[in-house]
Amino acid sequence: MIRQKYIHNVLAITLLLGLVVDIVEAGSKKRRGTAGAQELLIPAGSRGTAMAGAYVAGISGLEAIEWNMAGLAGMNKSGQALSSYSSWIADIGVNSAAIAYKFGGNNVFGVSLKSLDFGDIPVTTAVLPDGTGEMYSPSYLTFGFLYSRKMTDRIFFGTTMKLISESIMRENARGFAIDAGVQYKSETGFSLGASMKNLGLNMLFSGPDLEEFHTPEDTEPGTNTEPRRIHLQNFELPTTLELGISYNVNLGPATGVVAASFLNNNFSFDEYRLGAEFLFAEMLSLRGGLSLGYDPEPYGADGIENTSDDAEDKDGFESNSEEFIWGPTFGVGLDLSKLTGLGVTVDYAYRTAKFFDGVSWLTLTVAF
Repeated sequence: MIRQKYIHNVLAITLLLGLVVDIVEAGSKKRRGTAGAQELLIPAGSRGTAMAGAYVAGISGLEAIEWNMAGLAGMNKSGQALSSYSSWIADIGVNSAAIAYKFGGNNVFGVSLKSLDFGDIPVTTAVLPDGTGEMYSPSYLTFGFLYSRKMTDRIFFGTTMKLISESIMRENARGFAIDAGVQYKSETGFSLGASMKNLGLNMLFSGPDLEEFHTPEDTEPGTNTEPRRIHLQNFELPTTLELGISYNVNLGPATGVVAASFLNNNFSFDEYRLGAEFLFAEMLSLRGGLSLGYDPEPYGADGIENTSDDAEDKDGFESNSEEFIWGPTFGVGLDLSKLTGLGVTVDYAYRTAKFFDGVSWLTLTVAF
């Protein structure tokens, strides 16, 4: 009876995730580029990234907080710490760190932090287009409070509450978002997963530089200036829903997993993701993946066919094109536990991109 109750709960949660995202218009060309806080979509960690994000159904440990929070409860040991660095496009550095610990055997609590490093940017004006000599650096931070629970030996659930902070010079925006996910792992090696990310209220920039003073028109010289406020438009968060499946395989000298998932993005392409991971000698992991963007309106909202040189076939699939720049992903991992006696793992991932140099991730994970 207890197990049946949990199964009903996980099915209800999965259905709820689908309904929440379905009430929003998804994938329309009219909505592309209208969401803010795009840093929430930049992945952290190397393992899931090397598999193109397809491992929603079975990924575990702190790597799971980026793809499916339910997997956090699948940590092999009592605690885990993770540090990751990514060299993102346009020379943007992405730093992330997280730590989590089990309490009571089945409950896992933790915290995470992700920040973007834009470097120093020169201040320019219409009068001084080459720079005023001053510099500024935007600050984008995301704090996460993590919770995951192993509800049964087969069913996992997790959620993240995220505080979002964006600052550009003296203007800033604050926001709050929730991630939630479930996983079901069968005895036959099949796993199912569902993950909803970035569900939250709109954000709005404000700050003193949005206040200006102007002399009223048609007034005498020396008339006092009047304050005028520049009103900005608020922006939505990039909410996504992902459903995935995976299957464990045994190839004799290696064990591994093959995975697939479908990502519904409310403000961009939907994605079909494929990935695989193979473990050799319980130490060396080789990974690869591919994400295909799917355009639900390949003919455009006006019904006119896209005839550009980079347009894919009429079914709307795109990869490494002008609109969907991402190509295949590759990765390698090394578990140093047997060599050092410590639960240390080093992972690397690389993703190709059109028009830009490829993006790389380096991740250090410590289990204790």
